[in-house]
Amino acid sequence: MNEISVMADCYYDTAFVTVKGSWRLHCIMTSKSCDCRIAVAMGEQGSILGVEVELPSKSYSTKLVAEDDEKETKTIAKIEDGCFLKPHIFTLTIPEIDGGTYISVTLRWSQKLLYRDGQFTLSIPYSFPEYVTPAGKKITKKENIKFNVNCGPGIEVSSKAISHPFKELDDEDEDGKSGLFYDANVFNWSSSDVVITYKISSPNYHGSVLLQSPEQHDTDQRKMFSCYLFPGALECKKVFRKEVIFLVDISGSMKGKPIDDTKQALSAALSKLDSEDLFNIIALNSEEFLFSSSLEVATKEAIDNATQWIDMNFIPGDGTSILNPLKQAIGMFSNAGESMPVVFLITDGAVEDERQICEFMKNHLTQNRTMCPRLYTFGIGLFCNHYFLRTLAMMSRGHYDAAMDVESLEVRLERLFSRASSIILANIAFENLDGLEELEVYPSQIPDLSSEGPIVLSGRYQGVFPEMLKVKGILADTSKFSVELKGFKSKAIPLDKARVKQQIEILTAQAWFTEKKDLEQKIAKMSTQNAVISEYTRMALVQTERVKVIKPTAKRKVYSADEKIEERLVQKTVLLHSLGFGFGNLIATIENIPPGAIDTEDEPAEIIAKATSNCCGKLCGLCCCCSCCIRTFSTMNHQCAIALSQCLVALGCLGCFVCCKYCCCEGHK
Repeated sequence: MNEISVMADCYYDTAFVTVKGSWRLHCIMTSKSCDCRIAVAMGEQGSILGVEVELPSKSYSTKLVAEDDEKETKTIAKIEDGCFLKPHIFTLTIPEIDGGTYISVTLRWSQKLLYRDGQFTLSIPYSFPEYVTPAGKKITKKENIKFNVNCGPGIEVSSKAISHPFKELDDEDEDGKSGLFYDANVFNWSSSDVVITYKISSPNYHGSVLLQSPEQHDTDQRKMFSCYLFPGALECKKVFRKEVIFLVDISGSMKGKPIDDTKQALSAALSKLDSEDLFNIIALNSEEFLFSSSLEVATKEAIDNATQWIDMNFIPGDGTSILNPLKQAIGMFSNAGESMPVVFLITDGAVEDERQICEFMKNHLTQNRTMCPRLYTFGIGLFCNHYFLRTLAMMSRGHYDAAMDVESLEVRLERLFSRASSIILANIAFENLDGLEELEVYPSQIPDLSSEGPIVLSGRYQGVFPEMLKVKGILADTSKFSVELKGFKSKAIPLDKARVKQQIEILTAQAWFTEKKDLEQKIAKMSTQNAVISEYTRMALVQTERVKVIKPTAKRKVYSADEKIEERLVQKTVLLHSLGFGFGNLIATIENIPPGAIDTEDEPAEIIAKATSNCCGKLCGLCCCCSCCIRTFSTMNHQCAIALSQCLVALGCLGCFVCCKYCCCEGHK
């Protein structure tokens, strides 16, 4: 690797990251070529926005294509040419790159920022192995990182760096905007990720409303708004008393690590219940297993009994049934309105009656109750229908989260439990938006405010937005709450870009539930316009090649040195396979296939190494191709790896000739 730079722009809870780097393909002879695989490791809930690759005579770029336009793209790529190795690692294969070529790559993605103790944390993968540092004479290389945060006018932001010695940018003159930068000459590339935190300080509930007009190219010409509500200081914030019921899938596919990690997270959640809370547990597969026939007070004795019951009864079995256990859970809640009823639904599978379940909840939530049940849903792996789980959470003012890989299950599940246990403001609604036309709010049911994170809403409208947006709700002591949020017009924060991913996810859940084709078309337009992956678009790789063409004169048919040489751009588009989650896999659920079973068990580095060389030659009984060397280096001591790599480089052309002729290149050819 010869160059690397990072630019991160943060808007409240979302970061947009751009990484630019340059690599040299050093292990292939100049007379040979091979495919190169680019891996993009993204941060929290990362979503790939685009990849651009520049070569001496070619360039590659990604774009999104609507399903209706797929017929225009004739070539279909192999799955491994563009896919997710892991939920946070996107890979893209660039074919036939000549040995010795310099490869310039630009990677763009969005990711969420973690919120804890009143501050946001941005963590960007930025650690590199020793073997990407050019061997030989020590030459300094430049690392460049720039971080900007903008939370709108009138909001004071304080930021600090944890990982690198950043300095403050002194050219910022806008309220609510601050920046840090790091620029250094180094001998070895970074060995630590970029970690930066920032805080929006306020003693109490606070927020703002940003207003913007759409761009000319926007397919939706309604005006845009985005509303942010923060919990503020937490010293005197009282949380709601809770009635909690845990619905846990114990089907056969949960066997092993999924059910073990779920048990650990559930035990941790039980231990954090307040003594005034009520709880129960229902385990489900084809049957239901109840810890108690009614809600239990969260005493130490009851929690100890529940923990023992979990160990004895969380035994995986066949089948998955959700509707009947959910009805049982809803029937256990009291109607007093003095506490918040919460259902946690944890599953790794899909069921046939998902829309029927949503209809049941929709009808139940319309009943006249002071405090309707909140559903906090959690999906494990890719076989469950995440849009079904998101729909249940949205319509009940709850929250949805997921662990696409089993490794992150326990941490993410505990985070969801913590959010539900720290609700400080409920039944939130806008008071003075009735005068607006064609109003659309995402999500339409405003979720409760927790001390574990802010509420971020967005929408479109026609008309004149009020100068002060009035927000009302109910506090944990049942008293009424209201606050006025001032509206600002600002072009510094791109609202269409900052909130489009949230809107696409919400609309996709609605499209699944209602089965409306016009919604699917709307999502596809939003997806292609903003380069955000959706279920109704596909990513395509566009190759642009500069080809020199001799243009003969009209009179002469024989070429000469005087003939004009033109350079033409020739494009070729390859359609990649779908990158969406899909809408669940009933067959995998029925067959009790564990989450991630279709994925290879190898580590991402191993997968990438194998992808570059599927047929290694053998020399003296040992594989000595470059990809195998890289795999070997990754498992040995750093000093040993450096010494061995420098030794191989010292062999020069002879080493390259042996390696390429007898291993990688000939095998690929």
